[in-house]
Amino acid sequence: MSSASGATAETSSTADVLDVRVAKAMAADDTAGVATREPSSSTSSDSGLEQSAQIIGGSETTIGSAPWMAQLWYYDASLDLGFFCGGTVVSPTKILTAAHCVDKDYYDWAANGAIVTGTDQLPTAVLDDEGNYVSTDYHGGTVTAVSRQWNHSSWNEDTIDNDVAVLTLASPVKATPIKMTTSDDTTSYTAGTKAKVYGWGRTSSTSQDISQTLKTATLPIVSDTTCGNTWGSYFVKGHMVCAGPPAGGSDATTTATCNGDSGGPLVVNNKVIGVVSWGVTDCVYEGAYPVFAKVSKYAGVTYPRVDDTAITRDGKADVFLRNKETGTGYVRASNGSSLGDRQSLNSYGSWKGYNLVQQTDLNRDGHQDFVLRRSSDGDVFWRRYVPSSKTWTTTQIFDNWKTRTRILTPGDVTGDALPDLLSVDSAGALWIYPGKGNGTFGTRVKVGTGWNTYNAVLGHGDFTGDGKADLIARTKTGSNVYLYKGTGKSGTGAFASRVKVRSDWAGFNALITPGDVSGDGRADLLARTTGGTLYLYKGTGKATSEIFSTRVSVGTSYAQYDLLG
Repeated sequence: MSSASGATAETSSTADVLDVRVAKAMAADDTAGVATREPSSSTSSDSGLEQSAQIIGGSETTIGSAPWMAQLWYYDASLDLGFFCGGTVVSPTKILTAAHCVDKDYYDWAANGAIVTGTDQLPTAVLDDEGNYVSTDYHGGTVTAVSRQWNHSSWNEDTIDNDVAVLTLASPVKATPIKMTTSDDTTSYTAGTKAKVYGWGRTSSTSQDISQTLKTATLPIVSDTTCGNTWGSYFVKGHMVCAGPPAGGSDATTTATCNGDSGGPLVVNNKVIGVVSWGVTDCVYEGAYPVFAKVSKYAGVTYPRVDDTAITRDGKADVFLRNKETGTGYVRASNGSSLGDRQSLNSYGSWKGYNLVQQTDLNRDGHQDFVLRRSSDGDVFWRRYVPSSKTWTTTQIFDNWKTRTRILTPGDVTGDALPDLLSVDSAGALWIYPGKGNGTFGTRVKVGTGWNTYNAVLGHGDFTGDGKADLIARTKTGSNVYLYKGTGKSGTGAFASRVKVRSDWAGFNALITPGDVSGDGRADLLARTTGGTLYLYKGTGKATSEIFSTRVSVGTSYAQYDLLG
């Protein structure tokens, strides 16, 4: 099969092209490439327990009950390969699904994929007798192109392990997102907990037809011990979770996921705790349980892929710079371990007259936003891209913040999947302004005092690998650097006790945290020396003195800039 070419959906896809893809995918009968294996050593060779990508049983439901459900349609004309998977809208531009549906070694979703949201019905597509496209009816849904794809770097198609992936949409959808569970969630996986699964997969073991209408079923969580006894070495404890009553051997006695449900969500308390991964061939073999990728295990690597907006929209955070002589704003795009040539951002608006610029995405539309503070009066503004007009606009969001010593946009601090804003006031109190996902904020919440002991408080993303936004702070005395590990909560419990990660960083006159510069899913830090050399400190995911890898110089001409962000 062909590998991903990296084409962007914005330039390669039109509505007509997407319509044809969906219609051709519907006419195909292929499945996403997951291995089928012989039974594990704990079962007899004729037991029938073979892994297969896969609701039998359950009941019909509406998109109003599951507005975050997505249909993933894939058709590669060069291979005449087409298949369907489920997925979950976890932000306006992000779809959580299974790695076996996305595998970058086989599938190029930007070139060949289409996502349908906002409907509980599969499309009605018409081809003529020669297979030529005629029409597609989405039954009130919307079709959207894909701009890029990510699957877990350790995805293993032989063991069907690490079966998680994220697709980035070319434009935001109106579907209401659902949150993924957190890395410290254990309650949702307690045996007997009632979970709900959703999908358009097969409804019978004797027919390959998938369901025209969205279905749901309630499946109790199964203990690791029971699941391990059933599946033997196929089950990877900690990476997978089983759910459901044991299959009864027939359609009438089974409630389980089946082919076509792959990539869909397993939901507890309105959080996604599992991704449909695999199960028994034909789904009803007596005693078998369906298996899901355990989302709590993958929150640390998945959340950064959901919150990876960059100026260049390629998943690697870029660096903003303003020349102190001309006031011109620039971007240097990340190449992973280096920065590209600078490009002017003056078409976005003027960068003169501001004393702070922070990168963020307050409205979760997949386009990089900026938070700026005006020098003259301290008013704070939100500069954002408007896709409908293809223009940039700047609006005020706070008044008279001239005395705020720090303003930062670390991402989702409070655990509600919406980006927040933090500030330190003149008295040294740290405040959280909970984001509403539309450029406005809820009532501020006080975290604590004493933050005026630092001459830098910053952060963008997750430094520790648990999927929660963290902060970095440098003391005025001693220039020691501390990590404040995010807890996903608000108020005084928003951050754990600080951990010292560096000593005597007085040689740096600027620290910046644009996000995941390297593109590996971990937040990084850049530091500028008094001589103008800029170093990249790649994050390791460790909440210790080993938080950063050995620094790499990304240039020596950075003394000319008075704002970096």
